[in-house]
Amino acid sequence: MDGIHDLGGRQGFGLVDVDEPEEAFHEVWEGRVWGIARAMTRLPDWNLDWFRHCRELIDPVDYLTRPYFDQWVQTYAAMLVNSGAATVEEVASGRSQSIVPGLKPPMSSEAVQQAKSMLVRFDREGTAEPALAVGDVIRAKAHGVTGHTRLPAYVRGRRGVIEACHGAHVVPDAKAHGDDRAEPLYTVAFEAAELWSDAAGRRDRVFVDLWESYLERA
Repeated sequence: MDGIHDLGGRQGFGLVDVDEPEEAFHEVWEGRVWGIARAMTRLPDWNLDWFRHCRELIDPVDYLTRPYFDQWVQTYAAMLVNSGAATVEEVASGRSQSIVPGLKPPMSSEAVQQAKSMLVRFDREGTAEPALAVGDVIRAKAHGVTGHTRLPAYVRGRRGVIEACHGAHVVPDAKAHGDDRAEPLYTVAFEAAELWSDAAGRRDRVFVDLWESYLERA
């Protein structure tokens, strides 16, 4: 969706702090949130893209002013309520008042480590030949969407060249709503000057992985 989360290429937010200390967590509570998120049982209607979609619905002021892992807390709370696993009152109190039928208990530390070592694949067997090939000149579609998408705003309507084709991969826009549809995924090269006028004359290029439905021939 077109929300405050899509900050790529936007100006007015100051310089990126490249000297920030390399540490896993800034506060103890952030590590606790990470541990809870890794160990908690996933409901059947949850997936990575649904999580991202819910997080993108956070109020813009909250999104820009609250810590990253606080956004996680808000997102998981909303997902629990949306799935019927908890009520707003239960989330606010931190105490469950009922049992969700069929819900597995939280994972043990050993099970978490095993899950972390498992490779999750999002590539699929293609059902159709890719419509585009390496070297084709394309334009990223200019439309916005109301749901989740991995088409960043700063490349929309811009011309690029297909650099590589990676076969069929699950489309995040569809997966967020439970549809495991797959389509060809491409690496597209954009000239920096095509994206930002102040980059005129520079040889830099930006590479973005984009699904076929995001693209059209230029």
